[in-house]
This record gives sequence, C-alpha cells and structure tokens, in this order.
Amino acid sequence: MNFTFAPATREAAKARIGLQGPAGSGKTKSALRIAEGLARGGSIGVIDTERGSALTYAPVPGKPELGGHEFGHMPMDTHDPRHLIQAIAAARAASINVLIVDSWSHFWNGRGGLLTIVEEAGRKPGAGGSFGGWREGNPIEQDMLDALLNYPGHVIATMRTKGDYVIEGKKVTKVGVKAVQREGAEYELGLILDMVEGTGTVTKTRYEPLEGLTIHHPGEDLAEIILEQLGQGVDPIEVLMTDITAETLTYDGALALHARAKSRGLLETGQLHPKTGEPTTIGALIAEYGSALRPQPVQPTPPPSGPAPSGIPAQPQQSTAPSGPALVSAPQMRMMHACFAKVGLGAKDQREERLRATGLIIGRQVETANGLTFDEAATLLDTLTQYGDFDNPADEFAAMVQGLEDQLARA
Repeated sequence: MNFTFAPATREAAKARIGLQGPAGSGKTKSALRIAEGLARGGSIGVIDTERGSALTYAPVPGKPELGGHEFGHMPMDTHDPRHLIQAIAAARAASINVLIVDSWSHFWNGRGGLLTIVEEAGRKPGAGGSFGGWREGNPIEQDMLDALLNYPGHVIATMRTKGDYVIEGKKVTKVGVKAVQREGAEYELGLILDMVEGTGTVTKTRYEPLEGLTIHHPGEDLAEIILEQLGQGVDPIEVLMTDITAETLTYDGALALHARAKSRGLLETGQLHPKTGEPTTIGALIAEYGSALRPQPVQPTPPPSGPAPSGIPAQPQQSTAPSGPALVSAPQMRMMHACFAKVGLGAKDQREERLRATGLIIGRQVETANGLTFDEAATLLDTLTQYGDFDNPADEFAAMVQGLEDQLARA
C-alpha cells in the first residue's frame, strides 16, 4: 500500500439521499421527482418493497395526458438484505443512472429483514441469544451498506419514521421522529429530508446551500443544486469546452466566450483539442472555432474599425438580415444555480429575488432565466462569480443589488 497524500479535489461524486417520513408523506413521489433531475434523461430504477405503490406514479399506456414518471420497476416481497445486494447488482448490470430503494426500512424490520435474521440466528443452539445473533447479522448489514454506498450511480433511499419519546417519571415527551432503520444509518447518506405532507425539510446535509432548507414537493430544483455541489457542471473549463464545441455556437457567441474566458484569466489555460487530441489553449480553441463561423460577405467591405480579440477575424457586414442573439445555454443555466447559492439566493422560494437581481445586473427585467440571451447570461455569471469569491458574499451581493436599485430609482 502506498501511504502518500494526493492533492484534495472535489470529484464528480454521486448523490446519496434519504427521504424519511410516515406513510403518505410524499416520499415515493418526491424520490421520483428528484431522480428525474439527477438522471438528466438517464434511466431510473425503483426497488419497490411497498406492494407496488411506486406504480401509482407510472405512465398509463395510451393516456399520456395523465402524466407519470418513466422508471424501471422491481417489486420485492421479501426483505433479506442479501436480496437487496442482488437487486443492486442487477441495477449495476443494467446501468441504471438513479436507483431508488423504496423503502430501505423493510430490509431492517420487514419480513425476512435484518432483525429477523438476527433473531433466528440467536435462537440457534450455543449462539448466545441476541448478542450471538448480531455476530451473524452485522456482516450482512455491512455488505448491504457497501453495495448501496458503492453503487456507481445516484442512490435515493426512503425510510419510514415513528415517533420518538422520552419518559421522565410520569411525564412522556415527544422529542421528534426516528427512522425505522439501524440507529445512525442516516449518517451514511449525504442528505436527509424529513417529509411531512409533501414538504421536505433538510435535517442533515453535506451541501452547504441546502442547510435548513424547506421545500414543497422536492424535485428537479433540488436535484440541480445537489449536482452543482457534487462538482457536476460547475467547472468553468468544462463549461467553456461545452460551449465552444456546441453545434449551436455562433460567431457572436464565440466573441462572448472569448470575453468570458478573458475576464476569468482562462485564455492561456491548457486543454487538449477535442478533435485532434493535440495540446492547445482555451483562447486558441475559441479563435479556431470562431473563425470557422465567420459569416462570408456577399461583396468585399471595409473592415470594422476595432480589431476582434485574440485572432478571431472581425465580423464583416452582410447584405442579409442578422439572426437573433443566441439564447442562454444549458451549462450557463446550471452554473446560475450554484452561483446564486453562493451569494445567498439559492433557495427555491427566492426566485423573485433572483429575477430582480438579474434584471438590475443586465439592465432589463426578465420573467424567467430562460429569456436571457447568451451574452446577458455571461454578464450575470461574471458578476455572480466575482461576488461569490468575497468573504461575505451574501451581504456584499445584497448591497450591490440595493445600490443598483437605488440608482434606478433616482434616474
């Protein structure tokens, strides 16, 4: 074994989410909604121990108007943790992107679950009762945890809850809810949502923007924040490369990319050419792709007075009407979620505040972020990134927005 320290980086890890609550609290529906956001068009699989309850949310053949969630379904009516290990192996073989275990509680206290295994093992001659039973049960539980936590895709596990009470003399006090699972099992997961009537409250998280958050009908918005926190979609180099090589890239878009890369000091950043594999730089790639998109003039025209940046030829005049500006890209939209969270506006109920700040920054009001142009989105992201690096980003950003609003009021 090599005992060395490597530089610490945030890898593009996979989500490990627990939804806990009583029956009917919206665990299964929320799990499917979150899974769709995490999957990004990939496959979803449900291991269903709830007598097929997940099928309630499946599509009805021939009736698309009724809606529903697309997923693979695996019913299980016995709950030996070793069977769950086999089911997880089947999901791995099928390359399921997001695996939902609904519910994980059954593999603890359901028919054939871990408690049953321990009880039966303790009854064997010479086993030593419950203590001896756990000698057999503990390795099985650890194997189940290893299979669940080492799954190569995202995992969502639902857990039932029961009331937890403290008795002091004759006084009984309810102190909260307790998941039907091994004590402390929730600490194996990166995010825990307590569900009550379709509303989830974050009670444990490794993702700072979600601390203390309460979300009605958790779904794709929550998934997007989780993906950003896992390091998926927030790497500026990855986003630039996605935009450079996009089929929808325009000449104007290449100029905007150059400005964005320059403002962040990324033009000289090394990168392999996406086609040849040869070493190059971000700036050289933008120049190459931008030059290929330069509109050809109908007839020779004098060059514009100002030079284009970094080798991208200046755009000539054309006799045809210009096309509309490029719209905000999907990578830009993904980055907005993470950047707004850094400046204290990442909550779902802060949508109006985000739109107000966006309008003040770009100089016009918008009803939705999808209405931004590519250049406007770049301007917004540059501002958000700048304030996100401050020591007190939320207060500094709020003060900046208020200043813009005051200027508008005085105009």
